[in-house]
Amino acid sequence: MRVFVAGGTGAIGQRLVPQLVARGHQVTATTSRPAKLGTLEELGAEAVVMDGLDEASVGVVVTAAKPDTVVHQMTAIAGKPDMKHMDRWFATTNRLRTEGTDHLLAAAEAAGVSHVVAQSFGSFNGLRTGGWVKTEGEPLEPMTGTVAEPQMAAIQHVEDVVVKAGGAALRYGGFYGPGASDDQLEVVRKRQFPLVGGGTGYFSWVHLDDAATATVLAVEQQAQGIYNIVDDEPAPASEWLPYLAAAAGAKKPMRVPVWLARLIAGEVAVGMMTEGRGFSNAKAKGELGWELHYPSWRQGFKEGLA
Repeated sequence: MRVFVAGGTGAIGQRLVPQLVARGHQVTATTSRPAKLGTLEELGAEAVVMDGLDEASVGVVVTAAKPDTVVHQMTAIAGKPDMKHMDRWFATTNRLRTEGTDHLLAAAEAAGVSHVVAQSFGSFNGLRTGGWVKTEGEPLEPMTGTVAEPQMAAIQHVEDVVVKAGGAALRYGGFYGPGASDDQLEVVRKRQFPLVGGGTGYFSWVHLDDAATATVLAVEQQAQGIYNIVDDEPAPASEWLPYLAAAAGAKKPMRVPVWLARLIAGEVAVGMMTEGRGFSNAKAKGELGWELHYPSWRQGFKEGLA
């Protein structure tokens, strides 16, 4: 199969491309930076430069690749997490998830591509009513009136248009693994990632390699609809954050009251740590036959940070 990976040098893209190549697929992968072309070539892909926010650029590159499937992994998330100013931190990513998605779908349609797989997000952003663990049939939290509202609107756009086009939107949990968690680990080691209140908010994780494996299955099976790509153990912050700190060789995280955390980190961080909802992977495991190498973040954190 000829697979087009938009965003091949991102955290998931660099795990996805070699897995696709190893399974015999011909991969064209994109980067927005010419300096990254060599990285993609080393992973086994035909490397091309593409500006995901330029409709003409996307159209030319997709048409030339003649793919059977298009995979959308374009983001621009980098640097130290900034939950208080998430609207600024995610500004370009939000555009890639709206304008960029529309450009890819238009190019795919023009090139006769019938299947698209796209990156969505499902870590702590399940609807904050009802149970603590959500399925694909339950809506995401819109986070109306917060700095995360543009991000959630962009995620919803990806899911709506990709599923309508007959493709699959993969709600990845929080990524961890080499290259994905360095900035976060630095914050944890400096004790700048405290437990807020009782740390009751749930969170779902997934190792990058497991996320890539699920994506390969979605491509090969021409999956349609929404899938939660998370591990087997959604858990409250009060469990996973101290465990992460210990695995990273850091001191126990500090605990701060809700009112103080709201002043320092903002409403989104407080909501994540106290009201977040995790996600169930039953559909992905059952329908795609997905098997995780790291079924729990406990194993993944311990082995990855030892």
